[in-house]
Amino acid sequence: MSKAQRGIQSIEVGGALLQALVDAGAPLPLRDLAQRAGMTSAKAHPYLVSFGKLKLIEQDAITGHYALGSFALQLGLVSLQLLSPVRIAIPAITELGNAIGHTVAIAVLGSNGPTIVYIHESPRPIHVNMRAGTVMSTINTATGRIFSAYLPPRIAQHYVARELKDAAVTAQAAARTSKAAFDAIVAEVRERGIARAVGEPLPGINALSAPAFDASGAIALAVTTLGPAGSFDAAWDGPLARKVRECADAISARLGYKATS
Repeated sequence: MSKAQRGIQSIEVGGALLQALVDAGAPLPLRDLAQRAGMTSAKAHPYLVSFGKLKLIEQDAITGHYALGSFALQLGLVSLQLLSPVRIAIPAITELGNAIGHTVAIAVLGSNGPTIVYIHESPRPIHVNMRAGTVMSTINTATGRIFSAYLPPRIAQHYVARELKDAAVTAQAAARTSKAAFDAIVAEVRERGIARAVGEPLPGINALSAPAFDASGAIALAVTTLGPAGSFDAAWDGPLARKVRECADAISARLGYKATS
């Protein structure tokens, strides 16, 4: 019988605080965070001070709430990039980006929603606030609509509902999520096998996104390309849309996915 490996108990105890933040998916006050981790506030505080020095957590200067820090996010992004689907997708989207001359990105489902994990920049950079770690709207971005269409409905609805609670959601986006309107968007994405966003959420920027599936048939990631409306053809069946779908399909094939007729 193999012996259990000896660990460092204090690290394991402190790790419960990090796990509580991951499970919550939102900043927490000290009392709630400590309670979720099964300890008192007095016991939790020294761990949080040390985690803060390591940038594993950060404390909001105004609310005092604790959230995962920049180093924790970097660890998560590296872990996501090392996943087999992302490793397989990077060469494919690099080739696609070089062929079409537009920025191409990979997104996976993170704890807070569809999350960009890798970007191949266009030689003609566009000024958008998107980088590795950016969480994409499930409502008004092509990337988010792909996940809304192909995730199990219960999971998709969870992310959409959580987004609608955000005060930053625009009235236009909220109107788009009436059940009938959003069902129509999702149905069209499924029918066409691709999502698009024309001039939204940023005016003058178009985007197309296609899903890649794993061997079980679940969505593994989204391949998204975007560019200036003047040079970016967002037609559903245009050459650009076909190339994006072909790239996503090739990644799916590498992941063992077999499409059913």
